[in-house]
Amino acid sequence: MTMTTSFPTQSSTVLLQGEAGQLEVAVTLPKVAAIHKVILICHPHPLYGGTMDNKVVSTLVRSFDELDYATVRFNFRGVGRSEGLHDQGHGEAQDLELILNWILQAMPDANVVLAGFSFGSYVAYQVAASCQWSATIQRLLLVAPPVQYPGFSSITPPVMPIVVVQGEADEVVEPDKVFAWVEHTLPEASVLRMADTSHFFHGKLIELKRLLIQEFS
Repeated sequence: MTMTTSFPTQSSTVLLQGEAGQLEVAVTLPKVAAIHKVILICHPHPLYGGTMDNKVVSTLVRSFDELDYATVRFNFRGVGRSEGLHDQGHGEAQDLELILNWILQAMPDANVVLAGFSFGSYVAYQVAASCQWSATIQRLLLVAPPVQYPGFSSITPPVMPIVVVQGEADEVVEPDKVFAWVEHTLPEASVLRMADTSHFFHGKLIELKRLLIQEFS
């Protein structure tokens, strides 16, 4: 694994220079000849074991790979080979923007989906809400968004189409609060409710994949 500034030409894991040190980034390229679609995925909370190899993140990768997206995921600060310290979502948002710029330098006309799971959806939501990215990010995917997280409700809603996936038996994020937040803040969002589904989608990953492929096809 080496430090790079260019987008890889084959599926690989690379190191980028971030604000707080190197960032570990994994890229999976589709089998199609030309890349027109990219999804950038943010993982769950690093202080509770979240990494880019989380099984929900991996399910997103497999789902969008089947849809011929290039998939990009990375380890937040202090996770894996990514340097630095956890920054409550603020420095992580800076790193996310750096990776977005890196993707767009290689594919300025790409259809970009930004996604996050749990804490990762808080980071993705912050960046998507920035006017800088309103014309770049085509869709935003929030999986089990922690709407109780400090500062979440004060973020100005992004303007792009949004998909929210929420398990109805989530033991970490209160489902009723998520549904109420969506109804009040994102009334036009597409909501995928999953019955009998916990925060980490135990036993429900195949169903999650099916719903994502159906929604984004």
